[in-house]
This record gives sequence, structure tokens and C-alpha cells, in this order.
Amino acid sequence: MGSAFHAKALARDGAKVRAMISLEMIGYFVDDPPRGPPLLGLVYPRNGRFIAIVGRWQDRALVRHLKTCFRGATDVQAVSYSGPAKYGVDLSDQRSYWAAGYPGIMVTDTAYLRSDHYHSPTDTADTLDYQRLAGVVDGVFSSVVHLANPD
Repeated sequence: MGSAFHAKALARDGAKVRAMISLEMIGYFVDDPPRGPPLLGLVYPRNGRFIAIVGRWQDRALVRHLKTCFRGATDVQAVSYSGPAKYGVDLSDQRSYWAAGYPGIMVTDTAYLRSDHYHSPTDTADTLDYQRLAGVVDGVFSSVVHLANPD
């Protein structure tokens, strides 16, 4: 993976990285509830109109920070999860940065838990909600600005 190569190069060069933000499927929004373990429906929204900010337990402060930035920048509902990698926290490129010693989180629309189109020929531009997608971009932008300027 390109992310593994990049993370290793950063570590080799001694780069200081405040956070890696992985954008994993951020534009599919529906009224139907996400699929998955029943416990998800008890804790998270019962529709597919939210974005999830996901990280390891040790990155929970970063996850909370991003969720706060999202809430101040967009109307797209942001939920969060911090916990063990075995519960899907490691399903994207942030795991390459963890392996290199850097903090990282994933911003996701829950991918295959929400979309029947995930990684299929029907995963096309016309299935995306561009207004909400733009809201996710606003939330990520706000997060990056606040991480770059902590004061």
C-alpha cells in the first residue's frame, strides 16, 4: 500500500506528524440504518445520514477533537468510536501510520455497513450525496486548520 510506504518514509526521516486522517468512503448517505452488529443500532444513529470518526483507544483525544471540529463546521452528524483495532478501527490506511508510530484516525460513512455499492461496479458518482459530502469536507478542513493551529 502507498500509505505504508509513505508512513515508513516519514518515520525514516524523523518527521513529526500530529495526525493522519484517512478518508474512507465519505459520500454515501441513506435513510436506511447501517448493517452490522445489533449493538451498533443501540449506540449510533438508526439511519445512514452520519459520518463516523474512528480511532484506537490511544487516539481517543484526537477522535474527540475531530468530532468537535466537525460539529462546529457542518450540519452532517458526526459520531465517534475509539477502541480496539479488532472491531474495525484498522480497516483503512491509518493502520500504516500506527505501524510507523504515528496517531491516525478514519473518517467514514461506514462503507460496506451502509452501501450495497461498496467496491462494486455500481459504486458510481450518481450514488453519492454531494451536499453532505461537501459538509464532510468542511468538517475535515476545520479539523486540519485546528490541528495546525492549536492556539
